[in-house]
Amino acid sequence: MSALPQLQPVPELTDLDAWLDQRLDEKLKEREASKTPSLTIIATKGTLDQAYPPFILASTAAALGWDVTVFFTFYGLSLLQNDLDLKVSPLGNPAMPLKMPVGPNWLKGKNLSIPNLLKANIPGFEDAATTLMKETVKQKGVASIEELREICVEADVNLIGCQMTADLFGWDKKEFHPAVQDWAGAATYLPLAQKSDVSLFI
Repeated sequence: MSALPQLQPVPELTDLDAWLDQRLDEKLKEREASKTPSLTIIATKGTLDQAYPPFILASTAAALGWDVTVFFTFYGLSLLQNDLDLKVSPLGNPAMPLKMPVGPNWLKGKNLSIPNLLKANIPGFEDAATTLMKETVKQKGVASIEELREICVEADVNLIGCQMTADLFGWDKKEFHPAVQDWAGAATYLPLAQKSDVSLFI
């Protein structure tokens, strides 16, 4: 014959409020401990330097076991294209340091101050800055955007492409990474953001 379950003692009426508060606090803590954190990100920019934040944050959160969704819209949608041709421009970006990844140490450690007038009028300056940035990333052992994107795909990050943006720019879905299975708009993204623990605009 199995033993009868032990019943918890019924609290006195005077202690009922305190007992209920304690039980509620315990249940809330249990729910919080068992809940999987969630993150949503809106990626709106498509330059080389601005591509890093959404992919780094998404891959890191996924590695921590979070549920992650990234909504790529406007220029950010280009980050999901099969062939990435990302560039970086120092023009209008005063916080960007211009350093040489090659040459003597005194040169590599020096911030090169180049007036915007020259940046705008030197042919090929943007391509040169992009090449230097990619070389710096390589030398410092930082993952490329392609590598970070694949990490996100392998970690089951939900990559959503903005349907309106694709229609606006006349982009065919065949141009995009096959991991992009959801093509939607703000009406789909907003409920996800509403329920997420963290929501970021980049």
